[in-house]
Amino acid sequence: MAKKEETPLGFEAALKRLEAIVEEMEAGETDLDTMIASFEEGQKLVKFCAAKLNEVERKIEKIVKDGSGGVTVEPLQLTAD
Repeated sequence: MAKKEETPLGFEAALKRLEAIVEEMEAGETDLDTMIASFEEGQKLVKFCAAKLNEVERKIEKIVKDGSGGVTVEPLQLTAD
């Protein structure tokens, strides 16, 4: 089995590969060794994507009007619903 790329080119490429892995695993047509390798690759991709999302989240800012009508910039506070 060829070694998979260690570092994805970017978030979109990593997400696309992760989706492909899920489809392959859901099809149930791969042998156990391949499924384990795919699972391990998927775990790395999930970690990579989560790190990228966290990095982007820290960079996102929101513009807020203050009480006097001025505009301030604050870090965006995301909440889980």
